[in-house]
Amino acid sequence: MKNMSVEALKEQAKELRKTALAMIYEAQSGHPGGAFSAADLITALYYREMKLDPQTPNWADRDRFILSKGHACPIQYAALGSLGYFDREVFHTLRKEGSILQGHPDMKKCPGIDISTGSLGQGLSCGVGMALAGKRDNKDYRVFVMVGDGELDEGQVWEAVMAGNAWKLDNLTVMIDNNSLQLDGTCDQVIPHLDLTKKFEAFGYETYEIDGNNMQEIVDTLDKIRESKTGRPKCINAHTVKGKGVSYMENQLGWHGMAPNEEQYKIAVDELERGF
Repeated sequence: MKNMSVEALKEQAKELRKTALAMIYEAQSGHPGGAFSAADLITALYYREMKLDPQTPNWADRDRFILSKGHACPIQYAALGSLGYFDREVFHTLRKEGSILQGHPDMKKCPGIDISTGSLGQGLSCGVGMALAGKRDNKDYRVFVMVGDGELDEGQVWEAVMAGNAWKLDNLTVMIDNNSLQLDGTCDQVIPHLDLTKKFEAFGYETYEIDGNNMQEIVDTLDKIRESKTGRPKCINAHTVKGKGVSYMENQLGWHGMAPNEEQYKIAVDELERGF
C-alpha cells in the first residue's frame, strides 16, 4: 500500500483518464464512458490500497484485481503502464493485432491482468475462486472485483455473491461501478436493480454506499474495509457518472462505446486538464 494523499490521487486519476482517452482516440475504438466512471476507484486501488509488485506481476502474495466489466480496460491499462508493468509506448497499440492491450483484458498477453474478462457476469465467480484459494492456502492477499451495474443483470453474478457469503470470504471486496447506464439504455429501463445495497446486505455482505467519484469517500471506505473484523465479504455500491470528467460524455448513453473525433478529443483533454 502506498501512502498517497487524496489530492495526489485526484491528480493521478486525471492523468489516467487522459491516458485512456488518448488510447481510445488513437485506436478510434473503445469504451470511454465506463472507463471514466471507474477511474477514481481504480486509481485508489492501484496507487494506495493494493499490495503489488510491478516487477513481479505474478507474485504469489499480491492482492488481486478483476475488472469484470472488461470493456473498461483502457483505464486499467493506463494504471498498469504508468506503474511500470509495461513500457508506456505500448499505449499506442490499443486494440491492434498482436498488441498486449486488447479490447478486453487478456491475462496471457498483458502483465498485471489477473484473469481474462469481457464476457459479462463471469468475473466475480473468478474472484470468489481466488479468495477461496487464498483462504485455503493461508495467504493474506485480498481480492477486489469491479462489476458494472448493467452486468448485474447476469444470473451468474448472484450465484457468485451467494458463494462468497457461504464461504465467509472476508478477503473479497465487490465494487459496483453504479453509473446507471448500460449498452441498451438506463439500467432502470432494461432491468431495474432497486436497492443494491440492501440486496448485498441480504446476501450477508458488509456494505458501503458511496460517491464513487469522490476520492475522499473512496479512501475512507477502503480504510474501513481494511480494518474490518466482521468476517464477512464486502460490497461497495459506488454511485458514479458515466463519462466522468468530460462534459459532453457525462451521463450520455452514446459514449458507452465510441471514440472521439479530433475536435472532441481536444475538448476532452482540455476539460480533463482544467476541470470543467
